[in-house]
Amino acid sequence: MPNPEFVRRIRTATANGNSGEPSPAPHTSSSTASANPFASLLEAGPSSSSGSSIGSYGSPNRTYVAPGTPTTSPRKRKARDYGDRFIPNRDDNLQSAFQLIGDSPSTPSRKRMSNPPATDGNREQANHAFQSLLATELFPGAPSSPPRVSATPAGTPSTPARKRIFQYSSPSRSRLDHDLGLSNPVHQAYSISPVKFESQRLLLSPQKTVRKVAKTPFKVLDAPDLIDDYYLNLVDWSSTNILGVGLGTAVYVWTQETGAERLFELASGDSATSVNWCQRGSILAVGTQMGKIQIWDAEAQKQIRTLSGHDNRIGCLAWTGHLLSSGSKDRTIYHRDTRARNDIVKRLTTHRQEICGLKWSDDSGGLAGCQLASGGNDNKLFVWDGKMMDNPVWKFHEHTAAVKAIDWNPHSRGVLASGGGTQDKKIRFWNTVAGTMLGETDTGSQVCNLVWSKNTPELVSTHGYSTAPGQNQIIIWRYPSMSTVTQLTGHNQRVLYLAMSPDGTTIVTGAGDETLRFWNVFPKREETDEEKAVGEEIGPSLELFNKVR
Repeated sequence: MPNPEFVRRIRTATANGNSGEPSPAPHTSSSTASANPFASLLEAGPSSSSGSSIGSYGSPNRTYVAPGTPTTSPRKRKARDYGDRFIPNRDDNLQSAFQLIGDSPSTPSRKRMSNPPATDGNREQANHAFQSLLATELFPGAPSSPPRVSATPAGTPSTPARKRIFQYSSPSRSRLDHDLGLSNPVHQAYSISPVKFESQRLLLSPQKTVRKVAKTPFKVLDAPDLIDDYYLNLVDWSSTNILGVGLGTAVYVWTQETGAERLFELASGDSATSVNWCQRGSILAVGTQMGKIQIWDAEAQKQIRTLSGHDNRIGCLAWTGHLLSSGSKDRTIYHRDTRARNDIVKRLTTHRQEICGLKWSDDSGGLAGCQLASGGNDNKLFVWDGKMMDNPVWKFHEHTAAVKAIDWNPHSRGVLASGGGTQDKKIRFWNTVAGTMLGETDTGSQVCNLVWSKNTPELVSTHGYSTAPGQNQIIIWRYPSMSTVTQLTGHNQRVLYLAMSPDGTTIVTGAGDETLRFWNVFPKREETDEEKAVGEEIGPSLELFNKVR
């Protein structure tokens, strides 16, 4: 059966040929092609430059095109093949292919507000030097005189002054030096360095040496049954270099030479809740869960006496000379004279909740010149004088959580540091002479302990619960700028206990992970000229004494 479209086109072509309408001029010299009724169907596309058209009937260079077939078909452009260049096929899963994505979830989480990360002293100094260098390179010093401003108002036409645009004479030497400053031997034009002379002077200037602090403890001891309780004080270091630790129902002493030894064991149902060494000697006071205080001579391993009076656990102890102060969960503070038979000298009842922090200031001026700082779970910090008054000299209410971390500045008389608990997270400094707050620092985490350095104007704080990513850290601060010297980590739980060695170079920390970690964080104290002179005077006399003997 013939194609209907083919038949329709034949009829149309025949009708056009009979009507006498002029037909298109033939593209070939053949006369038969002009009379052929199929010429209009067989011709397709424009003629080529050689005079032959594609698809003309009867020509050797022409091809037959079936009716209904498009005369031109779109050609798909072939992509260029760069054989000398390799482009890898990247996987859509970047995490598996390139490990560029961490383990954090892809969904955006709410950003937490936290303190800026702490930086080491070396990094802080390098950042400061880089910022200074960048400012010198990008923003050079402003000109000594301000730019000259034209007196002509804006928009007012003015006649341009006649000025020679082209000047073919060479400038004088003085004018060249004045304009370019080339007479200066340190001009930038003579420098072969890519940075300016000001930057070179900055880079070559002597930098302040930054003390390096080891980030790992040099000794780790197991401390089984070390109670994880914020309100207790179970670690202390004596002036005779003996470490005392309360572990459950037992109290241990540790030295570098002999190691750990058990000093004594409490009765069943009781446990140690606080330990504190006398400021001079090897006398150790231990507070218990039952509200008793046992006083021991650690060197002789002998109990001296037992003190009573509290109705609940004793969470903190503090010595000044022969006077021992104790704070309890029964909200009272007792001053005790350990030499007297009736030891209780004073009873203080100002706090409304458990007392968890006690610290006496330096007693070099006698008891009358000392001050006692007490912190409680009632968020209060009180300062008492040594005259045994019934009311505190100062009451500070700025903390919003329990105040356990307390310590006096050994380098500045009357300066007290205190730290707040989980809801506060701040270290505050007080002038106990004037009764004012000197400043505060938000640490971002629970402040568990504070200790001033004996050798440098620095401060150590240990931390617990935190809303920031980092927690359970030990931070060394530079006072009074409160810039971070370094940050130490290693404990798996909050660092509740802190003590310092007698030479002031080492600290020991204890945590709920039942470990004690020793850190070298401070340099040794440098002897003053007076101490050196005294040592030189005493040295020859001791040698003579040894020779005589």
